[in-house]
Amino acid sequence: MRIIVESNYDEMSKTAARIVADQVKRKPDCVLGLATGSTPLGMYRELIAMYQRNEVDFSRVKTFNLDEYYPLPADHPQSYHYFMYQNLFKHINVPREQIHIPQGIAADVEKACQEYEKAINAVGGIDLQVLGIGENGHIGFNEPAERMHVATHLTDLTEETVRVNSRFFSSLSEVPRQAVTMGMGTILKARRIILLANGPRKAQAIKEAVSGYITSKCPASFLQVHPDVILILDREAASLL
Repeated sequence: MRIIVESNYDEMSKTAARIVADQVKRKPDCVLGLATGSTPLGMYRELIAMYQRNEVDFSRVKTFNLDEYYPLPADHPQSYHYFMYQNLFKHINVPREQIHIPQGIAADVEKACQEYEKAINAVGGIDLQVLGIGENGHIGFNEPAERMHVATHLTDLTEETVRVNSRFFSSLSEVPRQAVTMGMGTILKARRIILLANGPRKAQAIKEAVSGYITSKCPASFLQVHPDVILILDREAASLL
């Protein structure tokens, strides 16, 4: 595991964007695993700027998002479908048919999860997976628990995650209590992983994620067994290391 500490959020975002762009340049038809939330927004802004300067071409890239709230329609302003199109996809040239995001509403959610796994496998797996980290150490929506799911699945969100995410909704009661998420096995099968974290509230989770111990109480700690992981942090997120 490699750790890069940048002076602030903007520098962290630029470093992450360079890594993603380099991946696309090396392999124009690569498969990117993408994350939502406030942490990767700066990285997405940098990637958009690179595209506008003709520095990177996304026309052959395929993308798979980590997760989606359930049940939430794709056109809901707080859905991750909406987030990704507003903050990245509508500003770059990745074709719509090459974009994959878990279904927030499905008649058979278990079947939809299985189909999502099949779609990832059909393109040869994920080349570069981008992750954020929750204050409780979750990645995707793999919450701390006694057991971890391997594959994409429907999961219950902890009260802590619901509380933290309520800042994006008009009230706590509007926050979905479930989500569809890639499982730990799906994430760990990615050939390369970068995890972004900023701010003092992520410092304890980062400390536990690199502790030298693996525990389902901190799902991010499983990244320690992966052969190619880069943590990109600002000084505050790295303050306990």
